Amino acid sequence: MFVHKMWDEDELKKMVDGGVPFPMLSDAGGKVGTVYGVYDEDAGVETRGRFIIDPDGVIQGYEVLTPPVGRNVNESLRQIQAFQHVRQSEGTEATPSGWKPGKKTLKPGPALVGKVWQEWKTEQAFDD
Repeated sequence: MFVHKMWDEDELKKMVDGGVPFPMLSDAGGKVGTVYGVYDEDAGVETRGRFIIDPDGVIQGYEVLTPPVGRNVNESLRQIQAFQHVRQSEGTEATPSGWKPGKKTLKPGPALVGKVWQEWKTEQAFDD
């Protein structure tokens, strides 16, 4: 818990305005890490993991990396915003790769089949 506090205050707030706007879990005994499959019992530590869990308790996304590879906090925030947007639309909208709030969404359904690339390419033109 204290390592996360220092990491947020000394590092993350320099990379992301205001630091991380969500709680980070500290699991000294490895109980939660065991449930999520990231606890290394032999080493007594957990592999770095990020789990996006919706209000219903369902894991919507996760990423597990070994310590030498850093995570992208801005991408995590973007994904959370995308999951929130899709949830608010009650599944009537989908977010393409790299989607950000205010950008074009996709309308899932048979009409989209075979046309995702066309929609994605149009969206990318707006980002350049």
